[in-house]
Amino acid sequence: MAPSVETKLTRLRTGEPPRLLDLFSGCGGLTLGFVSAGCRSVGGVELDAHAAASHATNFHPLIGGEPDTRHALARDILQHKAGDLINLLQEGSPEKGVDLIVGGPPCPAFTRVGRAKLREVAKNPEAFKQDPRATLYVQYLQYVRALKPIALVMENVPDILNWGGQNLGDDICKSLTEMGYRCAYTLLNASSYDVPQMRERFFLVAVHKETGSDPCFPVPSRNVELPRGYSSSRMVALKNVLSRSSRKASWYVPAPATDSGAQSAVTTYEALGDLPALTAHLRGQDRRGTRRLDGRIPHEKPPHSEYSRLMREWPGFKSDGFLRDHVTRCLTQRDYRLFKEMEPGEDYPKVHARAVQFFLKELEKRQRAGRAIPEGSDDYEDLKASYVPPYDPGKFPNKWRKLAKDEPARTLMAHLGKDTYSHIHYDSEQQRVISVREAARLQSFPDGFRFAGTMNPAFRQIGNSVPPLLAWHIADSLLRALGISSKAPPRLSEEPPKIQQTRNKVA
Repeated sequence: MAPSVETKLTRLRTGEPPRLLDLFSGCGGLTLGFVSAGCRSVGGVELDAHAAASHATNFHPLIGGEPDTRHALARDILQHKAGDLINLLQEGSPEKGVDLIVGGPPCPAFTRVGRAKLREVAKNPEAFKQDPRATLYVQYLQYVRALKPIALVMENVPDILNWGGQNLGDDICKSLTEMGYRCAYTLLNASSYDVPQMRERFFLVAVHKETGSDPCFPVPSRNVELPRGYSSSRMVALKNVLSRSSRKASWYVPAPATDSGAQSAVTTYEALGDLPALTAHLRGQDRRGTRRLDGRIPHEKPPHSEYSRLMREWPGFKSDGFLRDHVTRCLTQRDYRLFKEMEPGEDYPKVHARAVQFFLKELEKRQRAGRAIPEGSDDYEDLKASYVPPYDPGKFPNKWRKLAKDEPARTLMAHLGKDTYSHIHYDSEQQRVISVREAARLQSFPDGFRFAGTMNPAFRQIGNSVPPLLAWHIADSLLRALGISSKAPPRLSEEPPKIQQTRNKVA
């Protein structure tokens, strides 16, 4: 039987760190933010074997650095009851229970891309509603009911608020309210919280009524002007929330406003500019095969920004002066040619048009040299393929994009595990997509954080994660609202962070 909320509060008042359980933990973005704020990880629940191993490596290592096998084991939350899991993970002190639960139930069924793929597979417009991943939040709630945390945080994609016309955010809050929690949810953009990435996500915070506190969200530390597409996507996600019929019954609160004196967003250059350049030789341009993460590339430059200093000096995850996962993909000469000529911020339709021009010039060159190729011939198609990418620019407008040095990156997605054309390095001389370490930097993972597996699994883990710096801001505001002292990693600014408190139900 889980300890009561009152028992947990009494223990926490003695100064003991809050005990944290991360459900659907991935490699540990949320865990890192909360641990850095002063919590103690009791473990995570994660189905992906590589992500589970990463979580254990970073938060539950044995002497010598190897991960504790109890924590490194991949687990299906559907197969583990909460009490049994806690007894397993907390050998020696299961009676203390769990104080905080965080996590993000898998989101593919909630995203517009995920829904379209499911419909295509099933030939059924409503197929996404039958995806078992869409109901895993129920298991999250079952863990809350069984373990009685004093507070919790849930993360997901914004489309969870408009899932087949249903607002799951309100449904979840209704269930939590019946369990005795005060709830609120909003949409936060990571670039507003020191992360060099414009990543928009749903966050729900709930605190037990016995704490006497209200749910809260951190005031942004950065002043960010988001592209138009982010605003329109936000309005689509909030369509049901902001409708006249549901407004009075919703637990939604607008994201906290940014202070007028807030700094501008952390840029891609501030995040990546100190990392070693990957020349054709270092990136293995002409060598295909497995990309492992244990190579040692020394830092050639000192930290060039407050952000890069934080990434190197994050307490508990400091760099030892070498990068072990600064690896990227081996692509084609067609790609390298286009990467070099792309402009910052340029996307796939423009790249495709540029590639067609390159191809036509080569055809003209061969014709002048007396080596004309008949249109429609095999040689013609082979030459075209060596210049023009095969993707329809009308269907894949975001397939390729070159990073802009002076702004945050666009959202890192889970499909980084399959390709990284969406994040092409801004340095045209390097002619490449980002490396694993650069993706980690853009997601705010410190350089000392280790990823299990090889390149593709590492990319996937990073793309699936909550940015640790955003997680720290959320943890810091929550802990302080609960009257618990919060620790901070090296600050990017001297101004103390602020929080916005909200009542449990908002008219």
